[in-house]
Amino acid sequence: MNPNIPQASLTLAPDACLSSARRVLDIESRAVAALADRLDENFVRAVKLILAARGRVIVSGVGKSGHVGRKIAATMASTGTPAYFVHPGEAAHGDLGMVQPDDVLIALSNSGSAEELLIIVPLVKRMNAPLIAITGKPDSPLALLADAHLDAGVVEEACPLNLAPTASTTAALAIGDALAVALLEARGFGREDFARSHPGGALGRRLLTHVRDIMRTGDAIPAVREDADFGAALLEISRKGLGMTAVVDAENRVVGIFTDGDLRRLLETGPDLKGLMIRDVMHTSPRSIGPESLAVEVAELMDRHRISQVLVVDANRKLIGALNTHDLMNAKVI
Repeated sequence: MNPNIPQASLTLAPDACLSSARRVLDIESRAVAALADRLDENFVRAVKLILAARGRVIVSGVGKSGHVGRKIAATMASTGTPAYFVHPGEAAHGDLGMVQPDDVLIALSNSGSAEELLIIVPLVKRMNAPLIAITGKPDSPLALLADAHLDAGVVEEACPLNLAPTASTTAALAIGDALAVALLEARGFGREDFARSHPGGALGRRLLTHVRDIMRTGDAIPAVREDADFGAALLEISRKGLGMTAVVDAENRVVGIFTDGDLRRLLETGPDLKGLMIRDVMHTSPRSIGPESLAVEVAELMDRHRISQVLVVDANRKLIGALNTHDLMNAKVI
């Protein structure tokens, strides 16, 4: 038994633990819900100030407000609003030079009286850089100095002592998210814009990877002419390893497809395979896609039609590529 851990924590009943957790979530959810009724022209003004700024958004705060501020800056930066976090203590010792008149400062302080912020705010105001304050007290010094004040006040903290910043930090974080999303929508920031900000993530791969990037080309494409015999088509399927072969005409236009699944179904009927031509058993008008389409569109096409392979064609339906689910998996699109 660890003597440094209070005995009460070792004997905490599961029901009491769950009750405590539910109480915290209830307090914090009510705190966030209450913010909606307090949104007013100040929120609109804050959004307009940021949209009008030719510079960046600088977010600053101390302690827990600083942690929230870092997250707000990161969210804005990833959703089309250039932003970064500056600690007010560091700003007072040189980093204030990072703030320019074309920037907008968002200052967070639940009390609205954080000394570190009140030292740098007058200097920022002297630059004529707009100030947006997120505080829990509309009559605080920081709120009164602001060009737009966003009220993130809460009735109580989730901490049973009503001391540790809990509901108040959640409320401030929610206000920051509301700002980021309002700016995102005002800028017309879309899924592809988001993906460009997250090229290393799964969404980036899904929205930035095109069919041309992962399709098989040249001799790796399984294809036979429509006048090929059945044996030649089977050999092509086996050799190329895509589980199918395209069937093309003399000008390399796609006229059909024959897959492993088609072969199994054909064998179940027990036909005489001698003298069989591929055009007699192929599927005409197979599913296809263009090279400029997103790879995620291929995945959706495959899922919708329950197929495992897709042919890639140009505007004249000439065969230029092919891919299957393994190619999408290797590219981490699915």
